[in-house]
Amino acid sequence: MEVMFILIGASITVASVFLLAFIWAVKSGQYDDRYTPSVRILFEENTPAKSENKKL
Repeated sequence: MEVMFILIGASITVASVFLLAFIWAVKSGQYDDRYTPSVRILFEENTPAKSENKKL
């Protein structure tokens, strides 16, 4: 039973470390994407354009 308390404590500690690392990464700008918006106009869309003159 004592091992359960040790494992629960260790898992809460590890989860807290990962949560703090994630919050730090978000606040420091690790997930900011400054490149894609500037080149988005250069990417082609995969959806075909609809033709109004198309007859079935």
